[in-house]
Amino acid sequence: MTHVHTRSEIHLNLFATACGHHAAAWRAPDSAVERIGAIEYWEQLAQLAERGCLDAFFLADGQALGPGSAPVRYFDPLTTLAAVARATERIGLVATISSTFWTPFPAARMLASLDHLSGGRAGVNVVTSMTDAEARNHGMDRLPGREQRYARAEEFIVAMQGLWDSWEDGAVRADRDGAYLDAARIHPVDHRGRYFEVAGPLTVPRSPQGRPVVLQAGASEPGRALAARYSEGIYAVAWDAQAGRRYRADLRRRVAAAGRNPDDVVVMPGLVTEVASTEREARARRAELDALLPVAESLRQLSFFVGQDASDWELDAPVPELPPVEEFTGPVGRYATVLRMIETRQPTVRELLGLLAAGGGHATLIGTPEQVAETMLNWVDSGAADGFNLMPPTLPGSLEDVVEQLVPELQRRGRFRREYRETTLRERWSRE
Repeated sequence: MTHVHTRSEIHLNLFATACGHHAAAWRAPDSAVERIGAIEYWEQLAQLAERGCLDAFFLADGQALGPGSAPVRYFDPLTTLAAVARATERIGLVATISSTFWTPFPAARMLASLDHLSGGRAGVNVVTSMTDAEARNHGMDRLPGREQRYARAEEFIVAMQGLWDSWEDGAVRADRDGAYLDAARIHPVDHRGRYFEVAGPLTVPRSPQGRPVVLQAGASEPGRALAARYSEGIYAVAWDAQAGRRYRADLRRRVAAAGRNPDDVVVMPGLVTEVASTEREARARRAELDALLPVAESLRQLSFFVGQDASDWELDAPVPELPPVEEFTGPVGRYATVLRMIETRQPTVRELLGLLAAGGGHATLIGTPEQVAETMLNWVDSGAADGFNLMPPTLPGSLEDVVEQLVPELQRRGRFRREYRETTLRERWSRE
């Protein structure tokens, strides 16, 4: 059964990356490209998002330089968020961690530390990584197979949560005349699995949330299965509302089958917005960015997405026929989205490059605050999303447009908070 929303407040998460999500954003004359190596830049982005009362500030990660030349990230996410925690007060802080390369103990310790530093605002997006280039930075020839990566990810989450639970509330007594710790409230973990052995307990006392919020972005079959069992938030890919409804309905079925309440899981498809006072102005801005795209590099990115060499594809011809998703061995979610884009828009190769340039196949809305808000709410009210993982084409510019134009429109309609009411990230994503 498809769950259709009542007219509740929607969730908005900022996915922050370098100069923005459009591949050519950094080439613009007024881009922030010279500032991305300054921690103040990231602090100011988070402060701007907090001014708009956004749910959370999210940083992706990668363990190797990507195939393109555009800047994607600069600092390690957890290091960045430790600084951002001190520069903000209420916005959630979500770091990406790869279960393929990390072990549970350092991940649990750093995330519990971030939860303490931020007063209960920490979340973790657990990923299994995507490329062999990343594996080669960690002593492997290539990535393990998908099933193995997800089996390891499940055990990673279980062990990490076990470490977070190894301290009870009240374990720190700090009794000057007696003991600092109440040993009866601190427990070993003794995790012995296929991939990890973790004795425990954690060296960090129980954090404000107890367990930092766990998020996932899996679109493949094992990714969805993992998300259904453990995730409290899902970063989804949905090119259109139909795809969003199909994905969210499937996820909610799986969550229920896993014995959990589907309403406890927030599904947020990625959303690229270009907002301006008129639709014509919004489209002109997007066209200016698209004009800065280097074609050869864009074709290389497309080659990565579709798992074959696209460098000699004719730009103004239709996209060549691609094999069905069942035959694809790379990252399935993104490939399925590219197939969907081709099916719904019938683009030329050049048009497809423009669609992929900002967000690589995530939903894209271009128009006035009223138009964009209306479409977003249609998605939510039809069961395609609980909110959105915002992917501004330029930063800070497109985020300023969201905070100054789009958020007020959503507030005017009574669909977005005007102030933070909760202290922790989990409370913000709870339906209670």
